[in-house]
Amino acid sequence: MFTGIVEETGSVARLEPRRLTVKAEKVLEGLKLGDSISINGTCLTVVELGPQTFSADLAPETLRRTSLGSLAEGGVVNLERAVAVGDRMGGHIVQGHVDGTGRITSIRPEEDCVIIRVRAPKRLMPYIVEKGFVAVDGISLTVVKRGSSSFTLSVIPYTRQYTNLRVKAVGNLVNLEADIVAKYVESLISR
Repeated sequence: MFTGIVEETGSVARLEPRRLTVKAEKVLEGLKLGDSISINGTCLTVVELGPQTFSADLAPETLRRTSLGSLAEGGVVNLERAVAVGDRMGGHIVQGHVDGTGRITSIRPEEDCVIIRVRAPKRLMPYIVEKGFVAVDGISLTVVKRGSSSFTLSVIPYTRQYTNLRVKAVGNLVNLEADIVAKYVESLISR
């Protein structure tokens, strides 16, 4: 489980057909083989550790459901280690189980913030609610406004500076994870 509060951004050191190697600093502290780590909001397992890198295997399902297959060497990724019992929960419950990808359709300044619009798959839109949580590339963000096929986010300067949102552009794919509470409520009500 994760909080959606990105600890650092790393860079793609190597991308093989079924393995991703990331260069990082902070998240390497205390990281062990077998640990879960969130890369752009995708929960992966650490399978190899180097002095400045770690590697994770990419399952076919991961490549089908996320944007990780479209990464390139040198690309910037959001990183978060799994939450430890007793840690603060600064964001929301993020599982790292990506529901699908969305596409950034606009980025516009609003005072010192930026407003980002994301077009999402129709099947995810029922879980997107105004002032609710959504994880975008693993970042816990609050939905400003919801449309029929897209939603907007207001991103503060700190979040933009310390996540991969600083390099995102219109047309880029992002990983989306809807709030798990909404999915459980839907499941219970549908019974």
